[in-house]
Amino acid sequence: MAKTALVLLADGFEEIEAATPIDVLRRAGVEVTVAGVGKKTPTGAHGVPYTADVELEGVKGDFDCIVLPGGMPGAKHLGESPKARELAAKMAKDGRLVASICAAPVFTLGAWGILDGRKATCYPGMEGMLPDAVTFVTERIVVDGNVTTSRGPGTAMEFALCLAGQLMGDEVAKKVAGDMLVQ
Repeated sequence: MAKTALVLLADGFEEIEAATPIDVLRRAGVEVTVAGVGKKTPTGAHGVPYTADVELEGVKGDFDCIVLPGGMPGAKHLGESPKARELAAKMAKDGRLVASICAAPVFTLGAWGILDGRKATCYPGMEGMLPDAVTFVTERIVVDGNVTTSRGPGTAMEFALCLAGQLMGDEVAKKVAGDMLVQ
């Protein structure tokens, strides 16, 4: 059975942090569903419109991974979505992969309590907004159990390849990186 990932996009998302995981995971053989929060055509923080596969409220089924891109005010909008919170919390509880990057660890996973007792990272300067129950670290990618966090647009490729490795294995991730001339 193929691995699956759900990528959530809310108006104001960081385009690189969305497009890179979508692209890399698909290259790795992951079935990626892109869900728009509140609409099927969210617009990125830099004015780039995207067409999602489905609106978040229409998402059905289980996924192996959920990806929450950052960007402002996209991360804040994600954090305000009850459906996004419900999905991420259930997936975290079930031991499935939960991933966020940039401002999203603060406004989603941190705000929702999913990072409590874990190590995590986020966009520089936002670490003070993480709850006290989170141990902030400055690494570009932080994996703590089934939760993966990353710093921002410049770490999007590493983040995406890390997720590909977690879902499909290191050899697949290395092949995708090689084919893309990342190495």
